[in-house]
Amino acid sequence: MSSEQSKNQTEQNVETAESVEQAAQAQEQAGVEPEVITAEEAAEMDNAELASAHARISELESQLEAANQKVQDQKDSVVRAQAEVENIRRRSAQDVEKAHKFALEKFVNELLPVIDNLERALGAVDQENETIKPMIEGVELTLKSFLSVVEKFGVQEVNPEGQPFDPAKHQAMGMQESEEVAPNTVLAVMQKGYELNGRLIRPAMVMIAKAKA
Repeated sequence: MSSEQSKNQTEQNVETAESVEQAAQAQEQAGVEPEVITAEEAAEMDNAELASAHARISELESQLEAANQKVQDQKDSVVRAQAEVENIRRRSAQDVEKAHKFALEKFVNELLPVIDNLERALGAVDQENETIKPMIEGVELTLKSFLSVVEKFGVQEVNPEGQPFDPAKHQAMGMQESEEVAPNTVLAVMQKGYELNGRLIRPAMVMIAKAKA
C-alpha cells in the first residue's frame, strides 16, 4: 500500500471512530445503554453500504443500456418502415404511369391494320392518273390524319430502311445479296413497325442485305 493510500485509510478510520464516539455520547445523554461498535465493525458496515450502492448503480446502468438499445431498435424499425412505404409509393406511381402510357396498346394494335391498308392502297394506285387523283388525295389526307392522331398518344412508326438491322425492333423476312450497302443493312421494309411511348408494339418486317458469295 502506498503512503497516500495509508493516509486515506487512516483518515477514514479516524472519521469512523469519531462517528462511533458521537453515537455513544448521544445514547448516554438519552439514558440508553450504549451499544459498543468497534471501528472495524463500522468500517465493515460502510463497506457493505458502498457495495450495495455500487450494485444498485450497476443495475441501473444495465437498465439504462437496455432502454437505450430498445430505443435504437425502435428507431431502426421506424426508418425501415419509412423506407418500405417510400418504395411502395414509388412502385405504385410507376405502375400508374405505365398504366397511363400503355392503356391504349390494344386499341392502337387494332388501328395499325387500317394504316397498313391505306398505305397499300396508295402504293397500288397509279399516281399519274388524273381521273383518280381526287381519290388519291383523299386517301393521303386520311392517312396523314390517322398518323397525326396516333402520334399525339405516343405512337411512332419504325421505318428502318437503309439502317443497320436491329433484332430488338426488326423482324427479318429474308436476306438478299447487295454490293450497294454494307452487310446486315435493311434493304427494304415490307411492313412498318410501331412503338408506343418507347415500347415496341409491332416489329418492322424487313429484308436484310448480305455480302455476295
